[in-house]
Amino acid sequence: MRYSLSLTFCLFLTISSLFAQKKEESKDKKPEKPTLLNPATYNGLNCRSLGPAVTSGRISDFAVNPRNQAEYYVAVASGGVWKTVNAGTSYSPIFDAQGSYSIGCVVLDPSNPNVVWVGTGENNNQRSVAYGDGVYKSENGGKTWKNMGLKSSEHIANVVVDPTNPNTVYVAAYGPVWSDGGDRGVYKSTDGGETWICVKSVSAYTGCNNLVMDPRDPKVLYAAFHQRQRKVFTYIGGGPESALFKSMDGGATWKKLEGGLPTGDIGRIGIDVSPVNPDYVYAVIDAGDKKGGIYRSTDRGASWAKMSDTYTSGNYYQELTCDPKNLHRIFITDTYYKVSDDGGKTVRNLGEINKHIDNHCIWIDPDNTEHLRVGCDGGIYETWDFAKTWEFKHNLSVTQFYKVSTDNALPFYHIHGGTQDNLSLGGPSRNISANGIPNSDWYVTSTGDGFETQVDPTNPDIIYAQSQYGGLVRFDRKSGEYLPIQPQPGENEPGLRWNWDAPLTISSHVSTRLYIGANKVFRTDDRGSSWRAISPDLSRGVDRNKFEIMGKVWSVDAVAKNGSTDIYGQTTSIAESTLDANLLWVGTDDGLLWVTRNGGTTWDKMDNLPGVPERSYVHQVIASQFDKNTAYVCFNHHRYGDFKPYLLKTVDGGKTWKPIAATLPERGSVYTIAEDHIDRNLLFCGTEFGVFFSPDGGDNWVPL
Repeated sequence: MRYSLSLTFCLFLTISSLFAQKKEESKDKKPEKPTLLNPATYNGLNCRSLGPAVTSGRISDFAVNPRNQAEYYVAVASGGVWKTVNAGTSYSPIFDAQGSYSIGCVVLDPSNPNVVWVGTGENNNQRSVAYGDGVYKSENGGKTWKNMGLKSSEHIANVVVDPTNPNTVYVAAYGPVWSDGGDRGVYKSTDGGETWICVKSVSAYTGCNNLVMDPRDPKVLYAAFHQRQRKVFTYIGGGPESALFKSMDGGATWKKLEGGLPTGDIGRIGIDVSPVNPDYVYAVIDAGDKKGGIYRSTDRGASWAKMSDTYTSGNYYQELTCDPKNLHRIFITDTYYKVSDDGGKTVRNLGEINKHIDNHCIWIDPDNTEHLRVGCDGGIYETWDFAKTWEFKHNLSVTQFYKVSTDNALPFYHIHGGTQDNLSLGGPSRNISANGIPNSDWYVTSTGDGFETQVDPTNPDIIYAQSQYGGLVRFDRKSGEYLPIQPQPGENEPGLRWNWDAPLTISSHVSTRLYIGANKVFRTDDRGSSWRAISPDLSRGVDRNKFEIMGKVWSVDAVAKNGSTDIYGQTTSIAESTLDANLLWVGTDDGLLWVTRNGGTTWDKMDNLPGVPERSYVHQVIASQFDKNTAYVCFNHHRYGDFKPYLLKTVDGGKTWKPIAATLPERGSVYTIAEDHIDRNLLFCGTEFGVFFSPDGGDNWVPL
């Protein structure tokens, strides 16, 4: 979603007259901020929703009012918190004004459902995971919120409120996924969240990914700890510090649970206590060497028996839920939701007919266990017949766009974009209906996770859409032809390395010419029917398996090593100059910037640019429309745990670079930059938390 903010750029053509204003400052007064730099000047500008509602987005959690099941809250992985009071007939956003849009959990106080707790920062570890700023509390059903701290946790797994004393609250702080340290472990408050004490920690690498309370005794707690870390170059999904712990005194002391549980390097553990008989505790454990699987204890965690080998991906799923009525029925999140009716001995798919896959949470109606609500990458689905049929909640439009682009269609240009697990889509910027833009106006251009889309500037029916790892297709909207055109290595050539989000651009000089980047840059002049490499390998050529992570170099058999990552060392952004067809700029994921002035015959390398950390990911480079020697580049270091903005400009073809991010908020990585088409000094940039513009070439940035 954060990248779709670039849709708002078109609004600002209407305010160009403001940039000519100059405010005279009195010599006797402290200078006031000029009108054009005052954010309040632009309060009248509003975003207009274009859709699409044909898809939804990744759901993290539900919280249902036990006194009124038609009222419930939805935590969206990259879309805030939403509330319905009519069983999903309509949803209202209730968290947009807060400091995070990425949500890990939402929980109601069991003694007062008007008290809502939200843990920010998605509780998964995927490559596109966003970060939060701690725990929030509302005492009026989500009308107002207060940040209650733990801001450096970045990812909150869940919140547990003592049903006998609402002032006693526990938080499972997963901790940063991209770096060491932060708020990690189990935190306890005895004053309703005003202050917190860490009652259980393991290390700077290991946080609490799940916390469960015994329904008979609020002093009995089970905590799952997960050692993991992700970088640009790898993911390590487990280690020797992952384990289950139990406290019988409200967190004052903890005992590590063993008694039949696997040892060694362990991945993520999902855990739950059966509400039918809390002596039964279930766990699903991610581990290698055939140690992973479903485990069950019938004596409150004292001993464990392995029920089966079933487990799921710890970076994206691995959450377990016990049925409220059936002691032996458990549910496990996975690509296809898993369910067992015999305590984990046998497992089957719950049922996904006419439903989106990639499941992350479930609510089971305690009064009617045939009635389920499931949250997945495609939004919310509800069933009243135990997954035989599903109703899709089409009115929660929280689609997570990676990138957007526009075409030259008439009478209204179209917006194209790739989404997280919801295809590549296109739709009009407006239409002639008084009802706005309906779902029927949107159309699918490619499958899978969608990324960059480019459209022939002379024929808007010719669309180049992309799925993960450079899966490029040419889609003819008029004929319906769908042709894969991804470049392939030649005979006896090594395989290509593709980014999850491979760079793609179409030439402004020749409409049949495209560029796409793997570890090399490829060019076609015949709409992708044939390709030729115009660069050597532009990466550093380093072995990612020699880099340290969590204090050491991990062996090849580490849990989930390099799983769900890019093959490190490839291009990430390509920009062609509109003023010179032979001038191209290219960035890489390992921090290099390249320029060719002769169409790829030779390349000049730039490294260690001013103020930019080593090996920073080049998220975007653009060539100026007004001067061939001017270019801009966004470096993004959030995948190393650094959330500062890094934005640079050159006016001499890359010989020297000037940082221009000084007035941007310190917390909020930069993802994209654009020039206005008329005023060369009017720039726009998109960060983790919003859109900014600069009327003076980057010296000052104003939030919108």
